[in-house]
Amino acid sequence: MFKHLRQSIVFITIAALIVIPFAATSSAQEKSAPTEYSAEKMAADLLLVRPVGILATLFGGAVFIVALPFSLLGGNTEATYRNLVAAPAQFTFKRPLGDI
Repeated sequence: MFKHLRQSIVFITIAALIVIPFAATSSAQEKSAPTEYSAEKMAADLLLVRPVGILATLFGGAVFIVALPFSLLGGNTEATYRNLVAAPAQFTFKRPLGDI
């Protein structure tokens, strides 16, 4: 049981480390005009990127709960929430399908 749990944690950590930089760059880029997305990009986004984003959001939420006492003491709870939970959630749920 612990072997599967350890493998799951490692996978979620790797997925989060891959997805979170995408969330930062996608929010930093300025959108100029609506873009037509290809079917391949939409399929890849739906089948690969979105599930990893969901895992990153869940993992970030778990890390946020563990870090909450420390961020309360440090006075940076809002920034901690924004970086660990809100950014991956926005990347996963608020961008157009195929915008990767």
